[in-house]
Amino acid sequence: MTSRPALTDALRAERAHHDDCRTALAAMIEGAAEQVVIGEDVSASGADAEVLGYQLRSQAKALRELPPGPLFFGRLDFARDHPEHGGLPFHLGRLRITERPAAPPLVVDWRAPVSRAFYQASARDPQGVAVRRRFGWAPGSTGETADLTGFEDEHLGDGAEPPGAGPSEDGSGVGAGALRPDGIVARELERPRVGPMRDIAATIQPEQDDLVRAALADSVCVQGAPGTGKTAVGLHRAAYLLYTHPKRLQRAGLLILGPNRTFLAYISEVLPALGESGVRQSTLLDEIARHPVTGTDPVPTAALKHDPRMAEVLRRALYAHVGTDGVSDLAVPDGSYRWRVRAAELAAIVREVRAEEPPYAVGRERVRTRVVRRLRALAERRTGVLPAAWVRRMEHARPLTAQLDLVWPKVRPEEVLAQLLTDKEVLARSARGLLEPGEQEALLWARPPRSFKSARWSAADLVLLDELSGLIEHPESYGHIVVDEAQDLSPMECRAIARRAVFGSLTVLGDLAQGTAPWAARDWSAQLRHLGRPDAAVVSLTTGFRVPAAVVGLANRLLARLEVAVPPARSLRADGELTLHPAEDVLATTVAAARRALTREGSVGVIAADPDVPAVARALTDAGLDPAAPDALGARLTLVPASVAKGLEYDHVIAVEPAAVAEAEARGAHRLYVVLTRAVSRLDVVHGRPLPF
Repeated sequence: MTSRPALTDALRAERAHHDDCRTALAAMIEGAAEQVVIGEDVSASGADAEVLGYQLRSQAKALRELPPGPLFFGRLDFARDHPEHGGLPFHLGRLRITERPAAPPLVVDWRAPVSRAFYQASARDPQGVAVRRRFGWAPGSTGETADLTGFEDEHLGDGAEPPGAGPSEDGSGVGAGALRPDGIVARELERPRVGPMRDIAATIQPEQDDLVRAALADSVCVQGAPGTGKTAVGLHRAAYLLYTHPKRLQRAGLLILGPNRTFLAYISEVLPALGESGVRQSTLLDEIARHPVTGTDPVPTAALKHDPRMAEVLRRALYAHVGTDGVSDLAVPDGSYRWRVRAAELAAIVREVRAEEPPYAVGRERVRTRVVRRLRALAERRTGVLPAAWVRRMEHARPLTAQLDLVWPKVRPEEVLAQLLTDKEVLARSARGLLEPGEQEALLWARPPRSFKSARWSAADLVLLDELSGLIEHPESYGHIVVDEAQDLSPMECRAIARRAVFGSLTVLGDLAQGTAPWAARDWSAQLRHLGRPDAAVVSLTTGFRVPAAVVGLANRLLARLEVAVPPARSLRADGELTLHPAEDVLATTVAAARRALTREGSVGVIAADPDVPAVARALTDAGLDPAAPDALGARLTLVPASVAKGLEYDHVIAVEPAAVAEAEARGAHRLYVVLTRAVSRLDVVHGRPLPF
């Protein structure tokens, strides 16, 4: 073990290195701005200047917008006999920092191949690493060098102990062997999750790293228990893919889909902190919304609209517009001559194209092209080879367009859906053998609008409109899509995502135990089939870092009621408190629990079944604990209906009457599982009735 003076010298050296990194980063930012001007000036053409200027401006903007923070979090010292990096040290951070492009980097990007050993090396498999060092920074550090408070080393190989190895400057480091539970990593994992979501580049675990570094072509599904970092894994995979395939994903695009805008705001700082800005983060509703949501559906009707049978109903309704009834001979004037295509031949072309099942709009143009090809063959027998201008004139000839409008008319998704939901006969034809008469009746609008332009579209209608739009013309495909809370997607919503990933891959994140939507998935195989990725690997993350072990143990007792194949979770959080409060007066006990919770630091969330929220709100307000008050007390205390608790986190949670939460909806047990796992430090369970687990 190294003496105290040597350790102080080592920490001083690491702080000096951080100062060098800050200076180099400032120079990189200044140099990027200069390159924008130089690059645009020396480009060979205006087009080159525009492309290069855009690339350089994007790089400069990304550097300028990097959130403040420590510039490195770890270091690898490779053994002297390593074939590539023998005896070399590498500091790891969220982006590469170098004094000159050709000079060795002061900091290596965490996504670089050499960095993988930081996450994967172990005493059993050191991967050539002699020492892995982790740095401790003051909580909330903005990157001031003085915030570097210490480090701890793991000796994985048999190489000589580097200068400064041993206990950390703050006394919590370790020598050879595994980290102690109170080490830097453990403290980082146990730090309360308040404010926006943080990146986990410093604490990625080996099983998470395998998922993060999966190949771009691979679609993966992560079944993650609460607090296992599945969302962070998805975001870090996005950052990794952008680093390893920048040109391809810049061209094809990368999309992050979250369940709601509150969730997107919560995760919004992760990718910029990892050096990736400009990534589209959206909800599926925002992606498919052709109209504002102004209508609502009863739950059974909404569930029916989300049913996969609706895909075939819509396909039939759309292609019912294609037909050859009433078709006549086509005569197209060409000067003093008329070129003719017989009705039977035109009908054959329509049937031939229809059998090929192209997108509806493509099919219409395919019919046009084949008819013109026939006209050209007739004309060239008489006049010889014809110019392209003649072909374009024939393509837009009025008689041809009129025949197309008859056999393959242009349609809009809104027209097709409005007709389907207002005309019983159209719906009956389209749904024959698929939907029961009662189901058809449930789909019909109670008050048909005067036109589709005045329709009050529901959220479920927008999903149907997107399906029709995809049948008419395929949407643009992304190179990669990260989908979070995927267990709550309906089959029709999954199809909407699949259409946008035809030529790309997916990272699917979710927890079947937290599925609360009426159509929530019960197994991943069906969900992946609807997403167009039936062969995607399903990987379970069961080790949590957010929810304390006592809380996880309580939530695990609910799993048997959820009818989903989910392995029990476990937690590395040894801290945390769980208290059960049997009560004759549930409201009074809830108020008392809230008072006690507010004597301690952190946020407090009181979560109750939706019908019970007004009574709980009155009890808290009458006791002087108004959750809506703007003062410091009210800002720390939040009353949350159970239906909106998903994705929220509080230092202290008071779960009010779990039995009422479980009974409030069809998937109430799943909702209760969500409620219990919102606590990051302490959980009080107040109940006057027997607990439903």
